[in-house]
Amino acid sequence: MDDVQAEILRRLDRIESRDEIRQLISKYSLALDMRDMDAMANLFVPDVKVGRGSSGRQALRDWLDDTMRRQFDGTSHHVGTTIIEFIGTEEAVGVVYSKNEHETGAEWVIMQMMYYDHYRRVDGRWCFAKRQPLYWYATDLNRPPIGSRKMRWPGREPYEGSFHDLFPSWETYWSRKGAPSEPIGEPAPLEAFIETMRAGREIRGQRVR
Repeated sequence: MDDVQAEILRRLDRIESRDEIRQLISKYSLALDMRDMDAMANLFVPDVKVGRGSSGRQALRDWLDDTMRRQFDGTSHHVGTTIIEFIGTEEAVGVVYSKNEHETGAEWVIMQMMYYDHYRRVDGRWCFAKRQPLYWYATDLNRPPIGSRKMRWPGREPYEGSFHDLFPSWETYWSRKGAPSEPIGEPAPLEAFIETMRAGREIRGQRVR
């Protein structure tokens, strides 16, 4: 195989992989909303970590089954903005916006969030390695979440989400008085837009979902 053929195959694999990951993201929403917990768990890598000391698809299925049964009568997850970037041929990262609706007892809670995803190809199939949820707001449909502590669930005190925490640009923007004084930087590499924006920022202590 010559270099031209190899490059064509590499690009074709990248196109097909990106489409498969987009399908993976949508399958997550459908499986979760239809409460097919086996289908949901099988979207993740076999050794997925679940909480403290637990791992594996069955552990994830059982945790999700209990969580959804206790908290929600019904849900609907609407996928929006999606960016997928590859780390080699078998791993990728992504940012996925999600606008969600939750029936929870007598209240209808709407939520805006994003996922910071890690994907891994296992036996020829792309799977979630981890989904890190980052929340902006959650509130009853009739109560706009104006002000701070936008996470407002029935029966608990309001609290801050982490919607902006993975990206230091949010803090930088609001900490200065006007336009930046330094010259504009170079564009991010094609497959490193997310990681360039993240600038090494991590958020620890959140469970997979």
